[in-house]
Amino acid sequence: MRLNDLSPGQGAKKVGKRLGRGHSAGQGKTSGRGQKGQKSRSGGYHKVGFEGGQMPLQRRLPKVGFRSRMARLTAELRLHELDLPTADVIDIDVLKAMNLVPAFVTKVKVIKSGEVTKAVKLKGLAVTKGARVEIEKVGGSIVE
Repeated sequence: MRLNDLSPGQGAKKVGKRLGRGHSAGQGKTSGRGQKGQKSRSGGYHKVGFEGGQMPLQRRLPKVGFRSRMARLTAELRLHELDLPTADVIDIDVLKAMNLVPAFVTKVKVIKSGEVTKAVKLKGLAVTKGARVEIEKVGGSIVE
């Protein structure tokens, strides 16, 4: 078998209708569009979603979803990331300097994910209950 011997299977390539080629061809005169009306005209159709003047479905249904504006200004920090800074007191400025949180963040919350191995002193950071227990277990402290 060679590439030039290949051909589509029987009935795979359907011959299209030849519209507007006379009455004997089967699709003459109106070319299968019927008589008058919007759909019979060239270029005559409505836009997607148009329901003849009735309020369209996509406008009848309520809007959904919400994007919090505060979520952009907050960041989460995992416990194991507290081992990275070498500063005595860890606050937002130290975390920004080390690129652990984005520069535009105003609030940081420490969550219980991973393990903290050294005693750290946190200042001005929010801490979850589980993370607080883990930090205090290794001798760390949290200043509100």
